[in-house]
Amino acid sequence: MVLPVVKGILQVGGWAGLCDTNVINDQAGWHSYSPDTGLVFKELTSRTMARRTDWIDEQLDELERHGRLRHLQTRESPPVAGRVQLNGQSLINFGSNDYLGLAADERLVDAVKHYSGQLGWGSGASGLVSGRGTLHRRLEQELADFYRTEAALLFPTGFAANVGVVTSLVGRGDTVFSDQLNHASMIDGCRLSGATICVYRHNDMDHLSDLLESSPASGRRLIVTDALFSMDGDLALLKPIAQLADQHQAMFVVDEAHATGVLGADGRGASQQANIESDVDLRVGTLSKAFGSMGGYVAGSRQLIQWIYNRSRSYMFSTAQPEAISAASLVALEVIRSEPERRNRLLERAGQLRQKLQGIGLDVGNSSAQIIPIVLGDNQLAVSASQQLRDRGLFVPAIRPPAVPNRLARLRISLSSEHTEEHLDQLCESLSMLKQPG
Repeated sequence: MVLPVVKGILQVGGWAGLCDTNVINDQAGWHSYSPDTGLVFKELTSRTMARRTDWIDEQLDELERHGRLRHLQTRESPPVAGRVQLNGQSLINFGSNDYLGLAADERLVDAVKHYSGQLGWGSGASGLVSGRGTLHRRLEQELADFYRTEAALLFPTGFAANVGVVTSLVGRGDTVFSDQLNHASMIDGCRLSGATICVYRHNDMDHLSDLLESSPASGRRLIVTDALFSMDGDLALLKPIAQLADQHQAMFVVDEAHATGVLGADGRGASQQANIESDVDLRVGTLSKAFGSMGGYVAGSRQLIQWIYNRSRSYMFSTAQPEAISAASLVALEVIRSEPERRNRLLERAGQLRQKLQGIGLDVGNSSAQIIPIVLGDNQLAVSASQQLRDRGLFVPAIRPPAVPNRLARLRISLSSEHTEEHLDQLCESLSMLKQPG
């Protein structure tokens, strides 16, 4: 029995009388069905798949022509003592956000072993259902205590935290004001919120003020900014932003992802360093950088936190992280509190490296912390420079659009407290010997 086919799609009017396995051939390929299981579609032929995805090769070629094609790498060692093994090559690692050297710290590893043995691994549900365990709650309490806020809430990732916070606070009829160089997670949160988006030029307070003045008075207003910008290493002008937020009755959210554990007298980030903590409505952060762990969080008033876990889709519809991850994060938080020498050493190394780089004629922009860019402009030039450094035993990633604006490709140097002066000297020597491609 042959079933009718329309444009390569099988149409079955009814199942009565079907017996024995039948095979149908159409232009899309061979298909079969069984009377026991109903219709079973085999994989489409490569010819059909090619028709559906033939645009991909062309687009990948386009990325390669413009120096924007990326390839996955495999890390084959823990990040220890400022080194890493990638694709079989041992390298001094200047491409990690493990700022305090905690990602492979034995104390975090031991906490994971202990609590995964006690509590198992998966949490089994969203935190809003039954997935939030005692260690999740304890970490939230400790983060709130650390930031001196009433409450905190864990998210699966920092990306999910930013998206969840922005989409909870504003929507249609509201306005969000976002720095031009904010992280992609903040940008996507703004886009998904449905609010009117006003992007102000990077750290341009006059532009932000003009946008606030000219925006509709109706609806909620929200200003969002990174604290320490991830690709430039410069700081947001938090004090004047806080003043503008107060003047225009706008909520103020700061993403401390790259600043927590590094900046501020107690490691609470750029808001502490700028002495404006009480002016910030919500502090967003990540556990995957200075904490050496995994996950994201937001800290603020109890009222705001309750609103967010009732409204945030990225919280509601994500399974809670394993509790053992919270155990590791709790240990890391204690290290941040009790071992300030780690962040002091990190910032000292950053200052030394900026001075050395400027000494060999390199422009480090407005970097003021552990992230130091060397802007080269051309994508191919950045890729070539990164490969030359790798050939000399150094991993310094080439950062290209869309991670940075067009024509601003760069090498991004990311320091750890575990880097030595010898590591810095080797980097500077290698940078001074770079050759132009071609």
